[in-house]
Amino acid sequence: MKLATYKDGSRDGQLVVVSRDLASAHYATGIASRLQQVLDDWNFLAPQLNDLYETLNQGKARHAFAFDPALCMAPLPRAYQWADGSAYINHVELVRAARHSEVPETFYTDPLMYQGGSDDFLGPRDDVVVPSEDFGIDFEAEIAVITGDVRMGCTPEQALDGIRLLMLANDVSLRHLIPAELAKGFGFFQSKPATAFSPVAVTPDELGDAWQGGRLHRPLLSTWNGRQVGMCDAGPEMTFHFGQLIAHIGKTRNVRAGSIVGSGTVSNRAVEIDGRKTWPKGYSCIAEQRCIETILHGEPSTEFMKFGDTIRIEMPGKDGQSIFGAIEQKIAAPAA
Repeated sequence: MKLATYKDGSRDGQLVVVSRDLASAHYATGIASRLQQVLDDWNFLAPQLNDLYETLNQGKARHAFAFDPALCMAPLPRAYQWADGSAYINHVELVRAARHSEVPETFYTDPLMYQGGSDDFLGPRDDVVVPSEDFGIDFEAEIAVITGDVRMGCTPEQALDGIRLLMLANDVSLRHLIPAELAKGFGFFQSKPATAFSPVAVTPDELGDAWQGGRLHRPLLSTWNGRQVGMCDAGPEMTFHFGQLIAHIGKTRNVRAGSIVGSGTVSNRAVEIDGRKTWPKGYSCIAEQRCIETILHGEPSTEFMKFGDTIRIEMPGKDGQSIFGAIEQKIAAPAA
């Protein structure tokens, strides 16, 4: 099942069911008006939405209309919780290597995670508005899940049962603000503006064998200013799967329905060709490319994003069709 939220002038939008090929949609009116309602009563409402989904795919939905991603808010426009991990340890290793510092051993057994702002998400076509280019504007292509209720003290395997939906994320970072914030010892805040999510959120059963053990085994494509810079495989090099990330949150608290958990920047290791390291699958954030340049050449050469730059993040299925629809955003200055 694929779900989206259309803009209707309210904070939480209007829930719509979207066809598998992302061509058509149908308002979920009569079943639920908002996605949070469905997450709160999943066992009762989700089967009804799935019936509508199957009718839509069969071309028999009476009031279907053409699906338009430009009208979408984030699938869950505001959430009770947004917690983002750093599940791809290669990303951490690159950052540390560029700084000539070791990765602590605990990083391989205990996930890194920060609590982000969940009151103001961006839709997949909304501009990324940043006060200044001097802040070091960076995209971060990620996978995210939306949970149902997961109890405190759950195991990673139990946590996997609590995953209701998956989507893509652009977890924007303002790199030049990060060092001063981390130096305070209290984590990210101003350096993490509003996160954007893909047009649709997808139930795990839609992913077939690409969804295995809490990992999504498909390439994640990042296209910056019309040039594809990343085609990183999201599956095999994910050090901590989503069940482990959710269980990490649930060590000391309940994880409630409507929590969003991010994977962190999708990252792949280097390969050696003729004794030389190379990264053939590219990168999912500019900071990682700058780390690679520093490791290879002693200093970075790729600049961060400027006003007017565009970023597109998308994941194709085995059939080549987009699974979640594309995040397509422009970097913009605040209105005068």
